[in-house]
Amino acid sequence: MEASTALRRIAFLLERSQAATYRVKAFRTAADAVTAMGGDELANRVAQGSLESVRGIGPRTAEVIRESLAGATPGYLERLEEEASEPLAQGGEALLAELRGDCHTHSDWSDGGSPIAEMGRTAAELGHEWSVLTDHSPRLTVANGLSPERLRRQLDVVAELNEQWAPFRLLTGIECDILLDGSLDQEPELLERVDVVVVSVHSKLRMDAAAMTKRLLAAVRNPHADVLGHCTGRLLGKRTRPESEFDADEVFAACAQAGTAVEINCRPERLDPPRPLLRRAVTAGVLFSIDTDAHAPGQLDWQIHGCARAEECGVPADRVITSWTADRLLEWTRGKADG
Repeated sequence: MEASTALRRIAFLLERSQAATYRVKAFRTAADAVTAMGGDELANRVAQGSLESVRGIGPRTAEVIRESLAGATPGYLERLEEEASEPLAQGGEALLAELRGDCHTHSDWSDGGSPIAEMGRTAAELGHEWSVLTDHSPRLTVANGLSPERLRRQLDVVAELNEQWAPFRLLTGIECDILLDGSLDQEPELLERVDVVVVSVHSKLRMDAAAMTKRLLAAVRNPHADVLGHCTGRLLGKRTRPESEFDADEVFAACAQAGTAVEINCRPERLDPPRPLLRRAVTAGVLFSIDTDAHAPGQLDWQIHGCARAEECGVPADRVITSWTADRLLEWTRGKADG
């Protein structure tokens, strides 16, 4: 295994296991440093014992590089691979096997940690046929949301990458903020142009239930809205946040009528919607999108969390849009936008 490949694989496995960001960054930075050096310089530095003098390479990453160049699998990588052999969730394997893509991912154009190309390549390596890039919309400044001009530039970047990646397809999209009145935070022309629009609430999550219901109803009925993202906004674990309050039955009924899918968010700190609401969404007859909401390559492997919960709550596989082909998905989203 090449040293850069080993370093990136370690970073992927650390992300997958929710390791601290600084640990992941150390291995990705070292991988970039190795790539920039080239094989001859790398071999010379290993021979001279000067690896640690290279900016971005420390003792742990240098050890991985030396073991790789010696033709061995780095011991740290072996340990992580052994840990990764344990399933992330119990159940969900049958539904996971049906999935073809992911409708909610982020890059370093907004608040993700990796370039678009790395996110796309990783999705393809995981066996996805397609993935949707959904960086944030402009008013979410804390997440470096995309202005209309930046989103237009991103569309050109994605088009260029897709010329290299066939048959894998990176679809264009946005995670569009639902504003207080239920309108969507992006120019309608751009919402029409992108392939998939995920709509999510990121502000005033504690507004009263009647107002939040009205806000969500307006959003999911918008013809540009394809997927309702992390509908309760809750957070689990160390940084907790309670669920937003709204009339779930009314919102899910509106989703079913408008054809807007309800996201099953796979992030371990979200797992949104909670099981009781997920079962009510099944009863309402909505479509579902099992999405990672990945902000780093290793997080693209988190779909099993959503699949396990979906199977547990009786989500029918034929109502999961992430099991569709890209052509079927695009036919659906374009049909919604056309009214």
